Formats: sequence, C-alpha cells, structure tokens
Amino acid sequence: MKKKHSSDGVVNRRARFDYNIERTLIAGIALSGPETKSLRMNHGVLSGTHVVIKDDGAWLINLQVHPLQTNLAHLPEDTRDRSRRLLLKAKEIEELLVEKTSGKQIVATKLLTKGRFIKVELGVGRGMKRYDKRENIKRRDTERIEQRGFKS
Repeated sequence: MKKKHSSDGVVNRRARFDYNIERTLIAGIALSGPETKSLRMNHGVLSGTHVVIKDDGAWLINLQVHPLQTNLAHLPEDTRDRSRRLLLKAKEIEELLVEKTSGKQIVATKLLTKGRFIKVELGVGRGMKRYDKRENIKRRDTERIEQRGFKS
C-alpha cells in the first residue's frame, strides 16, 4: 500500500499543548542538500525543539532529520540532530532575545515546505501548568460530546 504524505508537512502538535503560544514568526533555516530532500518528504521530527539565541544568531536545537533510503550515506548518524542556524534579521533576533529574557519560550511549531525554501514557524509563548492542560482536555472533551449530540 502506498504511504500518503500529509499536506501540512512536519508539525509539532505537542507545542500547542505544552505552551500558550502568543505570537508566531517565520524564519528560514540553514540546511544541507540531503536534509532538505528529507524534510520535503516529511522525514523530520519537531517535538522537543527549541530556539537558543547566542552571540552570532539564533539556533534551532533538537530538530531530528531522518534520512531517505536514497540519501542514507549522505546523512550520517551524528548530523541528524545537530543544531541548525535560523536565518533571521538582527531586529528579529533582538525581539526574540527580549522575549526570551522575560521568561517566554521559543519553540518550533511547523515546517513550511511549500515554496522554494524550507522555513520554520516559531511560536513564542509561556509554558502551561498541568492544571491548565487538564482544563483544556476537559473543555475539548465536552465540546466533542456536544458535537456528537448535535449530529444525532
């Protein structure tokens, strides 16, 4: 059976559950050729990724790229989860640094592979507490039950 690829690309569904995302930002990402080909075929994992801002720019940590069968030799094991540079303007990096120092987290929410370039959508927000997560689960469950009631 042929495997279908989702049109959404690589999405970090856990980010919306663990963080209260207040705003999003789109950034370019520096990749090698085999990494680009693998990410275009949705062979990547965004869960657990976060952004670190160092002196020379912003870096995406823990993006895992799984190789295709065709580029297995060009993507060694030690480079699959390396830190990747984010392509942002200096003004955007300064804004992210201010938000990072104010206690907010910056996480990758989605990889955008529609056009010529591969970009990453970054979400800026605060981490949620366990009781907030439980409230969200309860609210979602009640909405599902109500929707089922309307259909029948």
